[in-house]
Amino acid sequence: MINRRHIRLKVMQSVYAMQQSNNTDLIKEEKFLKFSIQKMYDLYVLNLQLLVEVQKLASKKIELSKKKILATKEDLNPNTKFVNNRLINQIKDSVSLEGYLELNKIDNWDIEEEYVKIIWEELKASKMYQDYMNSPEDSYHADRLLVVSFFKELIAPNEKLADYYEDEMISWVDDIPFVNTWIVKTLNKQKENSPFVLGQLYKDDDDKKFVTRLFNKVMLNHHKYEDDIREKTPNWETDRIADLDMILIKMAITEFLHFSSIPSRVTINEYIELAKDYSTNKSGYFINGVLDKLAKDYLENNKMVKIGRGLL
Repeated sequence: MINRRHIRLKVMQSVYAMQQSNNTDLIKEEKFLKFSIQKMYDLYVLNLQLLVEVQKLASKKIELSKKKILATKEDLNPNTKFVNNRLINQIKDSVSLEGYLELNKIDNWDIEEEYVKIIWEELKASKMYQDYMNSPEDSYHADRLLVVSFFKELIAPNEKLADYYEDEMISWVDDIPFVNTWIVKTLNKQKENSPFVLGQLYKDDDDKKFVTRLFNKVMLNHHKYEDDIREKTPNWETDRIADLDMILIKMAITEFLHFSSIPSRVTINEYIELAKDYSTNKSGYFINGVLDKLAKDYLENNKMVKIGRGLL
């Protein structure tokens, strides 16, 4: 499921896009923000379905080998360990996965089957696959270890697949690392005697509302924050502050003043990390200094009021 750091990233991207394009259509951009997050779930589903499609291709290869005119003993009595992999079969039989694919008309691997072939060839040639196929152990644990390793070592880092995803949806570039981690967690927690169920996109309704509230409050109030930022950065002209740094500071101020249940230290830490990943080398230190001063000032002047978890 999407966590709040990734929600903040998606909001940051939308705020940046609006400011760079001088777009004032808040409703339209909010819809695109939600669409972008929903499309991230498509990426999650596509990667899981890819495991199934690779297994299907392996099964087809076995059936074709059996029909050879000069079929060998190995062709006629193949090792079916991979095509019988219990975890992949759970994914294949998942009602929630099948329903999502049908409802959203996701058929990428039917159209772009060459990627399935690429991944299958890499898997077949890998040591992990050979060790798995030749191991005498036949258990759900062994099946899951193979699938997790397969995803982590061959699918997740595959550059051709990453290029394809980027062409499909530009925002997936930033979503891929998060989705890959999400998938590994999903695979690792799957139990042998339980049906496979897709993970939830949001943890709860609060996180879903957090997307809209954060985006709208930043966009509606960001001009009001500029005097406060200018006061805490006397040696900087506003136009000298990197655009992303300014957006991150304004988003943090929004959380200080409008999200009473989020501790100020949590907010500061989250935006420092985003600055390290998406802005300049020194942005983390700069943002930490500015936000620390602002938080103390808001607290002393009773502008920032925290309750419940926000007091921690």
